[in-house]
Amino acid sequence: MHGTIESAAKLDELRARASSLPLEQFDPGDPELFRTDTFWPYFDRLRREDPVHYCKDSMFGPYWSVTRYNDIMEIETNHSVFSSASSLGGITIRDVDPDLRRESFISMDPPRHAAQRKTVAPMFTPTHLDNLAINIRKRSAECLDNLPRGEVFDWVDQVSIELTTQMLAVLFDFPWEDRRKLTRWSDIATTIPGPDGLVATDEERMAELGECAAYFSRLWKERAAQPPKSDLLSMMVHGAATRDMDAKNFLGNLILLIVGGNDTTRNTMSGSIYALSQHPEQYRKLRENPDLLDSFVPEVIRWQTPLAHMRRTALTDFEFRGKQIKKGDKVVMWYVSGNRDEEAIDKPYDFIIDRARPRTHLSFGFGIHRCVGLRLAELQLKIIWEEILKRFDHIDVVGEPKRVYSSFVKGLETLPVKIAA
Repeated sequence: MHGTIESAAKLDELRARASSLPLEQFDPGDPELFRTDTFWPYFDRLRREDPVHYCKDSMFGPYWSVTRYNDIMEIETNHSVFSSASSLGGITIRDVDPDLRRESFISMDPPRHAAQRKTVAPMFTPTHLDNLAINIRKRSAECLDNLPRGEVFDWVDQVSIELTTQMLAVLFDFPWEDRRKLTRWSDIATTIPGPDGLVATDEERMAELGECAAYFSRLWKERAAQPPKSDLLSMMVHGAATRDMDAKNFLGNLILLIVGGNDTTRNTMSGSIYALSQHPEQYRKLRENPDLLDSFVPEVIRWQTPLAHMRRTALTDFEFRGKQIKKGDKVVMWYVSGNRDEEAIDKPYDFIIDRARPRTHLSFGFGIHRCVGLRLAELQLKIIWEEILKRFDHIDVVGEPKRVYSSFVKGLETLPVKIAA
């Protein structure tokens, strides 16, 4: 968005609007701002003038916005006051109907959270990642070798979705021929129902997630009858903290692992192509020195911020930065804003692939809820770019991406690209 004169003029216009609108009218969680990539000036102003901001009316009801890096870390680590519990609304700005709430370990507070998280943690140990890396490289190479040359294609569908869905199928030992179901269920789990959405109503959404639960229940029974194996489903089937989950907790953890393994990596994979197209001097730097991949990967993850926020619910009245947060209030930690906080990150709007401290970012969260699969996400991104740099001098972005209508998932639905013949 910052790459052309036209977009610079558009940004000036947006800044003018964001600076003239009274703060009490700010609704930074409006998904339309994310679909149009026009939310940046709103968060810039909130960090400067009202870093803990109350929106009293939105499509998601009233909520607090926490927009500065260090404030977000403070909220994230204060579990005695700010709860992730699904019974209170969970981890997203959008409340789920109480009858449809599904508990997962990310939407649990200590001490229950740790036991369920530990069950799947062995998937992401260094030894296991070394084994997965061989598989990831093979599939990345095959995917890239089959891409069309000299014609426009959608990077999101042919690379980002395909590779992350293959990875998910491996992690779950999921039937290969049905792997795109995982992508669909991930998208359905996070979509906002409506006339232009993937589904029109919450009922349709729950019907499809019911299909997900039924499919995985069949696999669960199969794994229960087999000796323990090293896939996520088998780990949960045979894990003391997870083998007796009720139906909602089971579906909640499945959706968490599917969305966590799909949306974040997929959107960062797409975002990496787009980021380099907007910063050709960084693309040149990377081609000349592929060793910069170690800092390029976390910088892309910061720059893209694939999940824009996490939400907590106040368990008690609490004063924070001079604001009175009431028991039951919804508190939204805007990672996407913290990752552009000038007080925490030097030149945060610049995409710099050789940053001195590239891991200073909030994209994976912070504290006990920090993404359990973050090393796998980094590994996938590093390997795909190692393989890209071996094959292609350049991948040209030939049009603007279509962005997801969501203030939770910050992603690209399509990205038209072309590789020279």
